[in-house]
Amino acid sequence: METSRLGARSRSAHGLTAHSAPLSYTVPSAAPAAGLDPYEDVEPDLDQESWKPSGLLEWFAIGQTALPALLYLPGNQQFRFAIRSGAFLVSIVAFSYWWIRGRRRVPVRHASIPWLMGVLVILGIQLANPGTETLAAAIGQIALYIAVFAPLFWVPAFVTDRRTLIRVLAVLLVCNGINSIVGVLQVYDPDRWMPKEFSSIYTMNRDVMATAAYTGPNGRLIIRPPGLYDTPGAVCGAGTLAALLGVIFCLEKMQWWKRLIALGFAAAGLAAIYLSHVRSSLMVTLGMLVTYTVLLVIQKQKVRALGLLGLAGGLFVGALAFAVLLGGDSVQQRFSTVLEENPAELYYKNRGNQIQFAMTDAAGQYPFGAGLARWGVMSGYFGVPVSKRIPAEVQPLAWILDGGLPLVFAYVLALLATVMWEFKTVWLLRHPNDRLWAAAVAAANVGTLALVLTFVPFATQIGIQFWFLEGLLHGAMTMKLQAQR
Repeated sequence: METSRLGARSRSAHGLTAHSAPLSYTVPSAAPAAGLDPYEDVEPDLDQESWKPSGLLEWFAIGQTALPALLYLPGNQQFRFAIRSGAFLVSIVAFSYWWIRGRRRVPVRHASIPWLMGVLVILGIQLANPGTETLAAAIGQIALYIAVFAPLFWVPAFVTDRRTLIRVLAVLLVCNGINSIVGVLQVYDPDRWMPKEFSSIYTMNRDVMATAAYTGPNGRLIIRPPGLYDTPGAVCGAGTLAALLGVIFCLEKMQWWKRLIALGFAAAGLAAIYLSHVRSSLMVTLGMLVTYTVLLVIQKQKVRALGLLGLAGGLFVGALAFAVLLGGDSVQQRFSTVLEENPAELYYKNRGNQIQFAMTDAAGQYPFGAGLARWGVMSGYFGVPVSKRIPAEVQPLAWILDGGLPLVFAYVLALLATVMWEFKTVWLLRHPNDRLWAAAVAAANVGTLALVLTFVPFATQIGIQFWFLEGLLHGAMTMKLQAQR
């Protein structure tokens, strides 16, 4: 047997964990026995796997939920900026750790990295833009971009194989599932589960209250659940991922009670979305599940695809019935507009007009950027005058303000390169289970891409999640693609 060193691998008593020891990958020098795949790892037994978190990747995934959840504790709102920035800071710290330890890389550079480096160059040039108000705000905005896409650089060095990928996805399911359950409980029993600090913030301002709450059964005022965050409706981000991963894990070969827990997390995710009144999140979840189903059909996994469709269909209906029971008829009325109104007109009234403004007015006025930190949290925290701030609620407008059309061009190409690599990976991988989990990551990331037209995901933790998942996939599967050649 010939051994080639390609990365980093280590095994624990319960299976593979994500550490940074050198990896050796065995490539056969002779023909394998009939029916065996020489590039396939030992099949992970999910029932034998230890689900105790271990390794940098799993704790990083937990931290992305646990750090913002600190705001849930009484008295912590005064530390809001420090806590909210902590989730981004750990991404930069992990990148620094990887850099200092020698910058181990997988054999093939990800296709999006050149475009992301171009994003950094464009942002650096914006420091000289006359519209950039303060150096501190500008540096903070650049750091935000770096924190969001940094996982693509450091995560692959800590991924060993498919088992590591599955373990991290399981951690993400549990974290987002718990977040979704808290969101449901905040509607069911707000006195117990909705922090009074949150309620007071939402009810102090009538304009905020108009978008933060709706009328439930018996005229009860229901605040759109934040979950373990502190922004109305913020639980939807967790709900979309919990719904997708919950259905996927429910179809895996595990003990019945583990599959039932996964199904419960998926149901909680959908219920949290319904109770938040965020129609775009429901459509994103549907799009993710459809994407995964299509990838299953392409792989000739028709039985699994039918099972997923039946399970997802039942969950959508059941979660809606449960949400109406808790949130009243306003929940059903809110989501019925998706079917009753013209989808194009509905989208234009909510976010489409901002996309039009971005690509016409803003692009014409600021073709090379308005200056860094003219929008978003950095403008507020670093003292950019209110008169100079420009609201941006969709990603294209945010990119135009920060770097103009060059930034839009560079970041969009980075995302397109990522999507092409994901679908190429699903198509080329030899083992069916590798393809299944690669398809799960691709489906999750398609959902984030859809949010570009309704939100600013690549300035939030949702963007970190996108590049984190992509780093996991790249590290876990690139070595196999190389070995197959």
